[in-house]
Amino acid sequence: MDAALAKTPPAGEPVSVLRPERRVLPVVLVSPHSGRDLPPHFRATVRLDERELRRSEDCFVDELFSGGPEAGAPLIVANFARAFLDVNREAFELDPGMFEAPLPGYVNSRSPRVQAGLGTIARVVSQGKEIYNRKLNLDEALARIRDYYIPFHETVQSAIAETREAFGACLLLDCHSMPSSGVGQTANDKQLADFVLGDCYGSACAEIVVRTAEAWLKERGYSVGRNSPYAGGFTTRHYGRPATGIHALQVEINRRLYMDEPTLAKKPEFAALRDDMTGLVAKLGAIGPEALRAD
Repeated sequence: MDAALAKTPPAGEPVSVLRPERRVLPVVLVSPHSGRDLPPHFRATVRLDERELRRSEDCFVDELFSGGPEAGAPLIVANFARAFLDVNREAFELDPGMFEAPLPGYVNSRSPRVQAGLGTIARVVSQGKEIYNRKLNLDEALARIRDYYIPFHETVQSAIAETREAFGACLLLDCHSMPSSGVGQTANDKQLADFVLGDCYGSACAEIVVRTAEAWLKERGYSVGRNSPYAGGFTTRHYGRPATGIHALQVEINRRLYMDEPTLAKKPEFAALRDDMTGLVAKLGAIGPEALRAD
């Protein structure tokens, strides 16, 4: 990280960690997009109301996986809203058009995510609505990365290291939800699956992980897709290193299963889906570290 990002304590806790009473699974759960906190200084810069800002949120995903600690795996949750900062990006995926002055050379301003308005600091929420009522300065961006992005990823890195030390391997589940109308869909496309499992086309985790998750979900009547339209974001790509005994799998849950998308209200089926996600964590943890360890 850049020297300008020397860490200082944030005003509020950026990250929550729900720890199990006993660590019995070589699994770490992360929910980077379910946070709702909107810092006051951020609210003063935006043109959208809270409901509109929440359109980018993976609503209730932290709750859907809250049984993970009961099963024996820690759950790491970003408490801040995705519209404020997206930790499922590189640290410096920034859009130069959002800032008052030119950005430093180390900034990645040409990624497809930045071009879509969805960089580390997003320009738009889903459906393309502009977030800000003014241009930002670089210090604002650096403060968010320093006080929110870095603590989140330090927490993830620490949990992975602890898990690998305890079990000899680690499986990171990157937990998300997806709108029922997916990226790249047209009127002629089939409806999105209930779940999309992303392993970065086989590079982020062992095949046994994807195959086990896919089979378990299908046994419970869910439809399951792989890598399309979501193959795995930064978290999955960055941490998934099977050759080192660290595996990462992105799990996308179709929001139609558990919530009314226009109102953001939970459906009656929510509790049953939560139980199924607890079961999924337990099933993946039962693969055993011996199958996950590097050769």
